[in-house]
Amino acid sequence: MRICVIGAGPSGLAQLRAFQAAREKGDEIPEIVCYEKQPDWGGLWRYDWRTGVDEYANPVHGSMYRYLWTNGPKEGLEFADYTFDEHFGKAIASYPPRAVLFDYIEGRIKKAGVRDWIRFSTVVRDVSFDGASGLFTVIARNGETDTESAEDFDHVIVASGHFSFPNVPYYPGFEGFNGRILHAHDFRDAREFEGRDLLILGTSYSAEDVGSQCWKYGAKSITVAHRTAPMGYDWPQNWAEVPALEKVDGKTATFRDGTTKKVDAIILCTGYKHHFPFLGDDLRLKTANRLAASDLYKGVVYTGNPRLFYLGMQDQWFTFNMFDAQAWWVRDCILGRISLPDAADMADDWTQRQTDEDAVADDHDAIVYQGDYVKELIAETDYPSFNVDGATEAFFEWKKHKKKAIMAFRDNGYVSPMTGTMAPPHHTPWRHALDDSLDAYLQTGSEAAE
Repeated sequence: MRICVIGAGPSGLAQLRAFQAAREKGDEIPEIVCYEKQPDWGGLWRYDWRTGVDEYANPVHGSMYRYLWTNGPKEGLEFADYTFDEHFGKAIASYPPRAVLFDYIEGRIKKAGVRDWIRFSTVVRDVSFDGASGLFTVIARNGETDTESAEDFDHVIVASGHFSFPNVPYYPGFEGFNGRILHAHDFRDAREFEGRDLLILGTSYSAEDVGSQCWKYGAKSITVAHRTAPMGYDWPQNWAEVPALEKVDGKTATFRDGTTKKVDAIILCTGYKHHFPFLGDDLRLKTANRLAASDLYKGVVYTGNPRLFYLGMQDQWFTFNMFDAQAWWVRDCILGRISLPDAADMADDWTQRQTDEDAVADDHDAIVYQGDYVKELIAETDYPSFNVDGATEAFFEWKKHKKKAIMAFRDNGYVSPMTGTMAPPHHTPWRHALDDSLDAYLQTGSEAAE
């Protein structure tokens, strides 16, 4: 048996770790081939300064930017089999920057010793399925060698994420705007907007965080336009929330209420699409960004072809440990430890999940809903059980802290659901922590004060 994993970000690496964990216990596992279009692992947590296309003329995958710190507590994403305390040898604060999280992700996968399963700088061009043989054919191109391969697999696991293909709206006057327009996918450095008047379109997490980063690094003003409702936090004095954008003329933006604002740049924080150009229509997942994705039994098995799996396709409160729970479940399904029901029951599963999601009243209940999903998958595999309710409590506190002080919520700490350790405060408040490097973050308080 041969297994293809597409993507070596957190979900793809979770799948590799799941198979390696089975091998570690003495089980026989299939041959694993993981294709990764970037030159290294980490997915979106790998920072890439480039935008547009890479050196092989492929679209740049990453949407990561300098100075990003987690916008949710690390206690909600901690690996059950590899804690932050184990990796760093000490407790760390609850909101680490990107470099720290990347180091943590890399630490676990290095320990697993599966790097030789991954073909880097290799983009998957096409995946097709032959019903007669029951095999998938995967065509991929290695950018370094400029060679193309076609190989057959028994199962394909799509772990390429859904935060790389931007949703780009148009507004009248964009073509004549006398400034810069970019999607959050191409945002790389908040310092670019120091001293500038910035307009952000959107009200979700990217709008909140991109705006906060630009504020932190000296933007003159932040204006956020919303189509439905404002975010409603207690923003700084130079931050305004306004109704939806109607048009731009030169550098003047006009909003639905008739007010105007001159701006130097417009950042489209308008979300991403589930987009898989390497898959045919019969294999391609088509779903909205929601907690219960369409056409996925147990959130992972593609009902159109149960030999195909998708990881991490849900809207997310939980992330890394949810990807683990999914990966362990997929592994056990492939190894024959979990049996699949018939097509009708699989369809009933995801439709019922969507019905249950539609009944969710608010963010509190949505967090519980996804926590229960994680518990469900863990209960059916040997993934290490952990205090999922403790992780949801960290999310509840996080939401309260954001409401209380949007520019200071990262200065709070929470209890690890894995170790019971209370996270210490970081040596520098987020507002003043301008160096996001691993070395600066791991300094002691006295070192940082020098």
